Amino acid sequence: MSASSSTASRPTPARPTPVSGPREMLADGLIVAWRNLKRIPRIPELAIFAVLQSIMFVLLFAFVFGGAIPLPGGGSYREFLMPGIFAQTIVFAAATTTIGMTDDVNKGILDRFRSLPMARPAVLIGRALSDVVYNGGILIVLMLSGLAVGWTVRTGLPELLAGIGLLLLFAFAMSWMGIWLGLSVPTVEVAQQVGFTVLFPITFVSNVFVPTQTLPDFLQPIAEWNPTSTLSAALRELWGNPNPYASDSLPSQEPVLVTLIWVVVIIGIFGPLGARRYRSMSR
Repeated sequence: MSASSSTASRPTPARPTPVSGPREMLADGLIVAWRNLKRIPRIPELAIFAVLQSIMFVLLFAFVFGGAIPLPGGGSYREFLMPGIFAQTIVFAAATTTIGMTDDVNKGILDRFRSLPMARPAVLIGRALSDVVYNGGILIVLMLSGLAVGWTVRTGLPELLAGIGLLLLFAFAMSWMGIWLGLSVPTVEVAQQVGFTVLFPITFVSNVFVPTQTLPDFLQPIAEWNPTSTLSAALRELWGNPNPYASDSLPSQEPVLVTLIWVVVIIGIFGPLGARRYRSMSR
């Protein structure tokens, strides 16, 4: 038998068949999430610099600019500031997701996952879940720093837990935006630039640092409907912190409801986009 015929008759290794079903998908997603979380102790700089960056914003605006920013209706600027810092941190976390996904693609991690008999969406679900846990840890540190500079929750424990739950739910939604961006860019350097270029306008054209009515008239409606603004306003409402608003629009009157709508919209748009992008890379 010739070499060519021997090669032709050699069986091609079968590609593992991905498992399916919600239970298998969740189980595989938790495994991927645990794999991502195990990187944090090995690379502690990831969490350290994320926390330091957020604390820097707290100190900068609380002690440098805080005295120069009056609140309509009065109230403590530091209490007004901290919910905005929490919201900004959650929105910026999408950039971390973007960089992490691009890094996994370039290192061939996703190719290894695709070679395993596992649910295909589990890779994306695991990334989103791990980022929620990661951001939860950062929020704990930020809340402690907020208490140190004068922030407090003036309502009760249910409202505190509701606000934290809303933050984590929003983090889950923003992670899907980061997943799609991370799968759509070629290198980690580009991912870093694209992530912050997209997220900076979302966080600064908002009520995070200043009341909406202090912005130019043409920016006020944009800022009011900005998901970062509705999240900040929802936290201020839940926690009894100063919450001035510029108009009687729906985002100002019902910030919690509008934030939940934004969560559904963000997941509904970027979840399918990320899954479609991942499937096209798998072919």
